[in-house]
Amino acid sequence: VELKESGGGLAQVRESLRLSCAVSGRTASILAMGWFRQAPGKDREFVAHISYSGGRTLYADFVNGRFTISRDNAKSMLYLQMNSLKPEDTAVYYCAARRSNLPSFLSYEYDWWGQGTQVTVSS
Repeated sequence: VELKESGGGLAQVRESLRLSCAVSGRTASILAMGWFRQAPGKDREFVAHISYSGGRTLYADFVNGRFTISRDNAKSMLYLQMNSLKPEDTAVYYCAARRSNLPSFLSYEYDWWGQGTQVTVSS
């Protein structure tokens, strides 16, 4: 399984970005997926989770309704729509996938990871 993120870049405060994650390889092994992020000097942290069907989502508290995770299994794509961006959202964002369909905010419970895409929010 390979995951490849795209869509990162530079945004101004209160602007929006949409991250994408293309999934390839043995996609039948993947059930739940998620997004994590890592800011300079900080640990990787959970952002959002989505079940295989998309019917169940889980968000970190800091999202506070600003981000929306979604997926298109027919296209093998995962998305993260980020609105009302803040400078503290600056980080490398990672796409992750796991064999289980149970919700999880723990990075070690995800089996596959992308290389990450940089998001920088400028004030």
